[in-house]
Amino acid sequence: MSTITDRTAGGSGGADVAFRRGTPEDSRACFDVFLEAVVDLSRRIGAPWQAEPEREWTRFEPLYRRIGDHAAEWWVAEDSASGELIGYARSILRGGLFELTEFFVHPHRQAAGVGRRLLELAFSPDRGDVRVIVATPDLRALSRYYRAGTVARFPIVSLTGAPSPADDLSGVEAVVARTDDIPTLVELERAVLEFDRGTEEFAWLLEQREGYIYRRDGRAIGLGFIGRSGTGPILALDSADQRPILLHLEARAHALGRAEVGFEVPMIDEVAVLHLLRRGFRMDQFLTLLLSSRPFGKFDRFIPFSPTFVL
Repeated sequence: MSTITDRTAGGSGGADVAFRRGTPEDSRACFDVFLEAVVDLSRRIGAPWQAEPEREWTRFEPLYRRIGDHAAEWWVAEDSASGELIGYARSILRGGLFELTEFFVHPHRQAAGVGRRLLELAFSPDRGDVRVIVATPDLRALSRYYRAGTVARFPIVSLTGAPSPADDLSGVEAVVARTDDIPTLVELERAVLEFDRGTEEFAWLLEQREGYIYRRDGRAIGLGFIGRSGTGPILALDSADQRPILLHLEARAHALGRAEVGFEVPMIDEVAVLHLLRRGFRMDQFLTLLLSSRPFGKFDRFIPFSPTFVL
């Protein structure tokens, strides 16, 4: 196992910090750092979040395990004296899309060089055709991301509301996606995003959430996923077809007994934002930003996986 000890990134008291590759046994400790960091950031930007750690861990654990098992890079920072995990960063590589999935340092150990070193280790400038980050609005982190060669393209807003049964789907048919349909899912995503998450990840998604292929006159026009723990990815070949797709997914959330359902929508996606606002959905205060090393994809018709650790 690779281990690097760095006295210059010591935090308070100048204690040594050791950087090593993460393992599945680190998953819960990494999640706890993530939760502490996001709760602290939410408070600082005036959008406080009262997290319940055990409930949130139950929600996030399948995704956390998935990222850990398939990470291109996973590095953790530990206080050498106490062994406490104080920060971590992970990335995945899917086709040519190299994405920083997480980058968090405990609030009491930030601004001490730990984050800089973690980012260097987990997000090399030499990997991927496109390098991508979905980032929180933490200015210290954003300055690092710009120096790492990525640029903010647009904000992503959470739109949340009480789901209702579907209205008229305008001639669009929702077909339950099966394993045999994965090649169609891959083709649809590549047509809109320029990249795709691959056969194996779509198979995992179909285990975690209800998946649908949307058809008009027998032709596939989009896809969507919905579950108890989140939504997405959702896309349409034609931006206007997001309306019936979102109506159907809202109805499925209603059928699943969800009191609320949320969608993480790029704010350049005018059709989806206006549709959801007209349905009574509200914009949450906490925004994220998509940064990338170059423009890619058609984000006026693509709604990412939620929670947005990955596109």
